[in-house]
Amino acid sequence: MFRNQYDTDVTTWSPAGRLFQVEYAMEAVKQGSAAIGLRSKTHVVLACVNKANSELSSHQKKIFKVDDHIGVAIAGLTADGRVLSRYMRSECINYSFTYESPLPVGRLVVQLADKAQVCTQRSWKRPFGVGLLVAGLDESGAHLYYNCPSGNYFEYQAFAIGSRSQAAKTYLERRFENFMDSPRDDLIKDALIAVRETLQGETLKSSICTVAVVGVGEAFHILDQETVQQLIDAFEIVAEPEGPAAEAEPEAEPEQGAGPDQGAAAADQGVAPMDI
Repeated sequence: MFRNQYDTDVTTWSPAGRLFQVEYAMEAVKQGSAAIGLRSKTHVVLACVNKANSELSSHQKKIFKVDDHIGVAIAGLTADGRVLSRYMRSECINYSFTYESPLPVGRLVVQLADKAQVCTQRSWKRPFGVGLLVAGLDESGAHLYYNCPSGNYFEYQAFAIGSRSQAAKTYLERRFENFMDSPRDDLIKDALIAVRETLQGETLKSSICTVAVVGVGEAFHILDQETVQQLIDAFEIVAEPEGPAAEAEPEAEPEQGAGPDQGAAAADQGVAPMDI
């Protein structure tokens, strides 16, 4: 009711102890197109939905390469995501020049979280309205982190952010116990199925999704559309035989207590007649 008395800048606290500007930034992440990440012992896969503003425009890039061993997928304000990905590239280059080794993923995530948190304490700044899924591989293994606009960060086995991401989370929660031992192709398959869950009935095509992979012996790269479409077609072929099998089920027989006319009418409707 009195929210707009306390959301004029990020350092104004409401009587309930809330910073509405930070909450607005987190809401921007929820409104963005979906981004999904999942990892195994050796690989991390990122996938996102390409959403164009209109039929006449192209989609904005949602997955960025940071270094050979790190990449990010974003949901929210793409402009903020580009700024942060450029900052991450600079940090990786500086670390590599100074220490002649790749920057550990956890250290980069902490630096990114610190940069985001500063924007929640300066009245002349605003929080970054973007959430980042950071995928990387270092000496300690494969990692998947989520960086929140509030400055918090969390490591996940699998996670989804953005619009309609709850459907993808439900699928990932059912399957996450198998991810650690999953081979690369199975991990990509689960990522594509999770993307399909967010589309709410829309056909999954390579033109509306982007997939990227990083792993042992495999630098971070974005898969081309032809490869993604071949994978989608292969998964759809596996799912097709389930339809005819379901149709071949025998129809329910009328119950013994029903008359012939009543049983025929119920059989026409595809249901067993009720006892009267």
